[in-house]
Amino acid sequence: MSESLVTPSSSVQFIGHFDELKDGSVQGWATCNSANFSPVKIHIIVDGQEVGVATADLPRKDVQAALSLPTSNVGFLFNIPSSYFDGEKHTLSLRLDDRSALVLSPDGVTSVVFSGRLKPSYKSHVDGVKQGALRGWVLRKLRDTEETGGVVLSIIVDGVRIGQTRADRYRGDVAAVLGCDPNCGFEFPIPQMLRGSSQHTIKVLAQPDNTELDGCPIVTSFADDAFESRIIDVTDELDEIYRRMAKLRQELRDLVPKRPYTLGDYDRWARKYYTLLGKRVAEQRGRDEKKKSTFEPLVSILCPVYRPLESDFKAAVQSVLDQTYQNWELILVDDAGKSQETTEIIKDFAKNDPRVKCITLKKNVGIADATNVAMDAAKGQYVAFFDHDDLLVDVAIEVMVRAAHETGAKLLYSDEDKIDQAGYYLEPNLKPDFNYRYLLGCNYICHLTMVETVTMRQIGHLSSDYNGAQDHDFVLKATEILDPSEIFHVPEILYHWRKTPNSTAVDVSQKTYAIDAGVKCVADHLKRRKVASKVSSIRGLTLYGVDWTSRTQPSVSIIIPFKDQVDTTLTCVEKIRENTEYKNYNIVLIDNWSVRDETLDFIKKIQKHENVSVITVEEPFNFSRLNNIAVDQTTSDFIMFMNNDVFIEDPKWLHRMVGEAQAFKDVGAVGAKLLYPNDTIQHAGVVVGPAGVAAHVHRGDPLSEYGYIGRTMLSHEVTAVTAALMLVKRSVFEEVGGFDEEALKVAFNDVDLCLKIRRAGYRIIFSAETIAYHHESLSRGTDDKPEHETRFFLETQTMLERWSSDPLFERDPSYPRYFTVDQQTFFNLVDPEDLGV
Repeated sequence: MSESLVTPSSSVQFIGHFDELKDGSVQGWATCNSANFSPVKIHIIVDGQEVGVATADLPRKDVQAALSLPTSNVGFLFNIPSSYFDGEKHTLSLRLDDRSALVLSPDGVTSVVFSGRLKPSYKSHVDGVKQGALRGWVLRKLRDTEETGGVVLSIIVDGVRIGQTRADRYRGDVAAVLGCDPNCGFEFPIPQMLRGSSQHTIKVLAQPDNTELDGCPIVTSFADDAFESRIIDVTDELDEIYRRMAKLRQELRDLVPKRPYTLGDYDRWARKYYTLLGKRVAEQRGRDEKKKSTFEPLVSILCPVYRPLESDFKAAVQSVLDQTYQNWELILVDDAGKSQETTEIIKDFAKNDPRVKCITLKKNVGIADATNVAMDAAKGQYVAFFDHDDLLVDVAIEVMVRAAHETGAKLLYSDEDKIDQAGYYLEPNLKPDFNYRYLLGCNYICHLTMVETVTMRQIGHLSSDYNGAQDHDFVLKATEILDPSEIFHVPEILYHWRKTPNSTAVDVSQKTYAIDAGVKCVADHLKRRKVASKVSSIRGLTLYGVDWTSRTQPSVSIIIPFKDQVDTTLTCVEKIRENTEYKNYNIVLIDNWSVRDETLDFIKKIQKHENVSVITVEEPFNFSRLNNIAVDQTTSDFIMFMNNDVFIEDPKWLHRMVGEAQAFKDVGAVGAKLLYPNDTIQHAGVVVGPAGVAAHVHRGDPLSEYGYIGRTMLSHEVTAVTAALMLVKRSVFEEVGGFDEEALKVAFNDVDLCLKIRRAGYRIIFSAETIAYHHESLSRGTDDKPEHETRFFLETQTMLERWSSDPLFERDPSYPRYFTVDQQTFFNLVDPEDLGV
């Protein structure tokens, strides 16, 4: 005190000293040097307004001794009103009776800034557990306020936080004794998983300062009688069995000695597959013969020929001659290649088999027009397109014809692979079922394609304007006249694309004109469909990105659940506001029972933004219910579900996702490409199936990679996307009933929603161009903690029981059936013995 003591002088009437502001109280001393001593009045000024007056009449013997004062009663203490401890910054100054300022520091400063919150005091008691519920009461009091109930409490059992409740139940007995707010009681139902004969230690903590209530801890069991106790103990034993089953199932998978096939083993896998394929087709043929169910339409195989390698061309034609299906014609169009060797080979084949037809052109017209000649000459009920140096699997036409007969499809396509000069099978193109959005990005359909001849003539000739992409253009035109149900994916590998040094199978740059033709054919197709868009090549390849250019901006509500985690949630919101060019959106934050003071400050501040609102839900965490509640309180055209740990960097993100949803009426939901902070993929769509329920595809792949057949670079239809960032049409969300808040409170609710959307006939799009960062571990913990295992097991069982018989779930139509559904998607191959027909 002596270092900053102000000594009196004859000209100074008042002297004093400010000691500190502590726990909301201003402390110091003051006196005057007049002969008639009387206690000094200290005027307390906060933010320029007087909030009270303190009288300096408290004992301060230290000051008396230092200044030789006649009395020690010169100290003052003043409690600043608690309303100023609201987390905001406020300015404090002190004035003496002559309105002069009391200096607040040795350097002459006359005001200080303070902020923060006062620590409340509590009266409380935990009564104990009765009839399956923990009961008690608690009152909170700030210094100058009345005691109130409504305190938020955390319930801790055996060191684990199991839930929250609010002490706002009526307790007339407490009010009668204390004369206080009667709405101060609490009652917390004990979760079923904890009930039984076992002893548990319970603590109840008042929030946000974690003050333990009187009567804690208590040690007790949660069963009212022996019968209930036994029932609960048996339930606990079942839960333990569930956990052990899950663990044992994984151990069994790990112990399976059979080495799985991977893409690196494809040649070995393919040779086994083709052997088994032949046997399966032969068995089916035998069943057909017994039923006398034969369907043997003429199939015209169209093959333009221009200067092929002799050995490759002979092998190609021979692969047609070797077909198990006999009713075909092979139309070879010699496109004026002026190769005597090729001409002789064609004549020899035609001479030896009347099913081989030869057309020789006098002038070279190119692959498109040469194919058109073959199309005009076709006499079959179906036509199949074939390149002059490729190979058909021997059962290819038989399998395609049977599929056409069974499905009634008018355009069919199969899977394919490549074969190199040494005869090795490699680089399989294992395809999804018809995937229109994927088709806009690349001609994934390619080989083998078979079309009903009547439909082919409706589609029209191949256009030489798209040479290099003429087949892509043809399939896109087919989608303009066919219903998606009339286009069928035959899930068998029936075609070998020859990989030669000069083929596009080796290097697409050999045919750069094909890239420009591809961009043009996709753009022209969308123009014919009257869809506003701009098409471009991705990285100079035959992969195409589509930018939807509609100028309309339907309203979007971005729903973000959170609990405390102020820094993460604030960053999430700020990133949206800073990096969103799209204008017609609002942000709805769902506060799931936050308790920290800084969160209350955050909520107060964030709501000042015109397009940000906060909904408070004081219930245990239930992701499905939180989002359903928020949707019910919004009226926007679209709902964007978003985790609070997803950070936006791309200003066009919302434009891209809304564009995908608007482009076609049957799009029900859109997901995004989510990255870990290290630029590896966290989400690029979700694959579903009984073996693993759901798995994120390409998880962990670098952003720079293309994924399987361009999957991470190209937008395409998927069966599910994560609700960490998912756009859904409001009408679709309401039509399918929203999230399941009863059986799927935490896990798989987004997958379940997507399956409901797909089952209702809508498509779900993975928008590869929409990129955001997902700090996945920030939002909530994993499901491998003991207290979560039972819940996760039951939610897994719900998915299996609900969806296992649904074709969407049994075999994901967006994911090739040859790959396993696990954490290494598009990598491990199903054993050929496990593939059905």
